[in-house]
Amino acid sequence: MRLFFCSYFITLLIKSIKMKTKTTLFSLFFIVILSSCSKSIDYTAEYIEQTSGRYLYNQDEVIDVYYKNNTLFLKWKGAEKIEPVITGDNIFFVADMYTKLHFVQHPETKKRYLSIISKEDENLITYDYLKVSDSFITPRIYFTNKEYKKALAGYLEIKKQDSTSVLIEERQVNRIGYKLLGDNEIEKAIEVFEMNVALYPKSDNVYDSLADAYLQQGDSLQVFNNFKKALEYNNGNIRAKKFVEAYNEKNK
Repeated sequence: MRLFFCSYFITLLIKSIKMKTKTTLFSLFFIVILSSCSKSIDYTAEYIEQTSGRYLYNQDEVIDVYYKNNTLFLKWKGAEKIEPVITGDNIFFVADMYTKLHFVQHPETKKRYLSIISKEDENLITYDYLKVSDSFITPRIYFTNKEYKKALAGYLEIKKQDSTSVLIEERQVNRIGYKLLGDNEIEKAIEVFEMNVALYPKSDNVYDSLADAYLQQGDSLQVFNNFKKALEYNNGNIRAKKFVEAYNEKNK
């Protein structure tokens, strides 16, 4: 009976999110209730070893699974300690995802996955989030660690596989570049802006920003080259136009 009510509350919570109701307090209320529904499971050492690790949420994000004092936790999207609601021996509900999951192994490849439990058919096995090695690093992690060349290589590989993929925004990269400029980390800022140029080669703004970095470095030729490039995509860029005209006049 307890398990029935827990499953009922989970279903109701997911439906409320999908219906876009006023869910802030409503969801909070159900999450508090659900936390009291969580079963206590005595995981074996073998199970913990098999299921702990990193699962590829998408090409640029991972879900980290770990156990502490025999309790299952996840790290995901910046949250360091997500405690799922355990509803069965290998079934748990993650409120942050509004999703029920379980661990599965592919019968042919023997690879392990985190699998979403379908609301329509709970017996359907899907292979959603592949378990990767502990040393696996996404481009986003490289970017966070200021290893910008490695980050760029990773993002370009993602774009090669899917040209429409936008896993890191031009504006976000630009903001970090200017933060580095403000901290006088000019070389790092140039790396970040060059990364934006490689990812968004038809944006006038990325060349404008790279010109700013070279301006702070004192490399007038590179400032000229990048402002000139910015003008190709936006001939209304007054600042770029003034610099290019002045540079040409000076170097007649």
